[in-house]
Amino acid sequence: MYQFTIPNMACGGCARSVTKALQGVDADAKIETDPAVHRVSVESPASEAALRAALTAAGYPAS
Repeated sequence: MYQFTIPNMACGGCARSVTKALQGVDADAKIETDPAVHRVSVESPASEAALRAALTAAGYPAS
């Protein structure tokens, strides 16, 4: 399981975009977003690097 902080994820629309980007890497990933604290949790066999790259490409770089 990975947890990422995404500073510019601040609303439901952002959370949907983040979810869509992560599902592009692993359509079966279990994803929980919390825009209130700018955090997303991802349960996936995909690599952390691939997930981070997808987030960055979608305009939501993670720390």
